[in-house]
Parts: sequence; C-alpha cells; structure tokens
Amino acid sequence: MKAVKIILGIIIGLSLIFLGTGLVFKQTEYTTQVEIDKPIEEVFKKFEDKDLLKQWIPELKSIDVIEEKPGKVGSTYKMVVENNGERIAMTEKVLAYVPNEKITFYFDAENMLKTDEYTFTANNNKTKIEKKSTCKSDSYLMSCVFPYFKGTLKELDQNYLNRFKKIAEE
Repeated sequence: MKAVKIILGIIIGLSLIFLGTGLVFKQTEYTTQVEIDKPIEEVFKKFEDKDLLKQWIPELKSIDVIEEKPGKVGSTYKMVVENNGERIAMTEKVLAYVPNEKITFYFDAENMLKTDEYTFTANNNKTKIEKKSTCKSDSYLMSCVFPYFKGTLKELDQNYLNRFKKIAEE
C-alpha cells in the first residue's frame, strides 16, 4: 500500500508540474539564424519564391492564395503540410513586409498559433537571416506542452533555414 501511495504522489506531483507550466509560460520563444553567401536582394527574391518554398520546407504540400493585398501586409494563404502521414491545414497571414529587410508571418494551425519574424541584414556580399519565433495556443493543455518541445521546434526551424541557405547559394 505504501508503494501505491508513493507512485500516486509522484504522478500527482508530475501532473501539477506539467499543468503549472501553462501558468508560468504563456508562450514559447526561440531564435534561429543563418548566413548566406549571396547579396541581400538575391536572397530575399529567392526567399519569396513560392516554388522554392517547397524545396526547403519539404513537408509543405500546397499553398493557395485566400486574399492577396497590395504591399502584401494582410495577405492570407491556406497552407497544407504533411506530418507523419497526417495532413494539417493552416492559415498564414502576412503581418509585416519590408523588401530586403523583414517579413513577419502569423500561422494558425488549429491548436498552434505561431509568429515567425524574419529579419534580413546585409554584410558586404553576405546576408544574415534571423528568425524569431513565438508559439502559443488557445488550448491550455497545448500551452503546457510547447515549452517541453522548444528544442525540437527550434531544431526543425534551423534545419529549414539551413536547407534554404543551400538552395540560395546554388
């Protein structure tokens, strides 16, 4: 009986820690970056190329325009990604757009709300891309999960930037 109480105590303790995570961490933030050995104008042009997008984000299956606005800010797109055989539809909205400087996207993928801010910086004939990402959720339980997967999310985004670097430098 004592062993059962100890096990239950451990389970309850871990559950409280997990559920407390959502109270402490309202969102998960991380930064990734890459330096590309090409001029900023060329890098930015390739970054915007929707045909190249599927090459550096292989999980992306389709991207369709919902509404495209002049100046791109406020434009929305429907994206479908495939993750482990499961297709997930999401909405992408352009929050900020400054050619050769910055693009900010907001993604709504059911329980995951993500903002990606890309900043482009020229350094001689090279371009540095810094990506600041913020993940949160409308679901309290999902908010509790994101901090534990921060490393995985960051690694995934870094891999995408590394793939883009390879494509951009070709």
